[in-house]
Amino acid sequence: MARPTFPDSALPTEPSRDCPACPRLVAFRHEARAREPDWHNAPVPSFGDPSGRLLIVGLAPGLRGANRTGRPFTGDYAGDLLYATLDEFGFSRGRFEARPDDGLALVDCRLTNAVRCVPPENKPTGAEIVTCRSFLTATIAAMPRLKAAVALGRIAHESLVRALGEKPSAHPFGHARRHAVGPVAVFDSYHCSRYNTNTGRLTPEMFRTVFAAVRRELDAG
Repeated sequence: MARPTFPDSALPTEPSRDCPACPRLVAFRHEARAREPDWHNAPVPSFGDPSGRLLIVGLAPGLRGANRTGRPFTGDYAGDLLYATLDEFGFSRGRFEARPDDGLALVDCRLTNAVRCVPPENKPTGAEIVTCRSFLTATIAAMPRLKAAVALGRIAHESLVRALGEKPSAHPFGHARRHAVGPVAVFDSYHCSRYNTNTGRLTPEMFRTVFAAVRRELDAG
């Protein structure tokens, strides 16, 4: 199955700063802006190389991480583990210092989230996930060299598979699994959250194993 493509003007890859699509998230955003006016407090755009061969999909921005800084996985523990792993496997250049002006660049790689706005208690609703999927679909369509994707967690996996035009039931989530979803190799990982690492559900070595498999896939051509 060919990856879906759209005219440049058909679907935006990023929501507007004041995207009105999800009322609950809009209300939460307004509360956050009143409480922390110096934070980003808006949909968090994708980060990295649109011509890259790898797309990494998380769940949603963290309240004090990407929602604060405006860059995916920047400002919380999940980003510390993710960016260190990207550096280890050659997917980044520069030094990650957990702020959007640290000069870090991604190499052959792009980061995004299944839901672009921070949800209350980090739990988007099913309707919010569906509504935001148009941006994920457009992001995929705007990556002409896309060959592999990493889904961080089941929700990201299922939204990614649907955005690629297939059903999650045909590709059940499982840590370190590889799925051929049309022309894209989808690799699954438990989310690199502090909760998962503190409980031992995900260890740094388990996380590295996933990215080692991704690196082998891309290096094989």
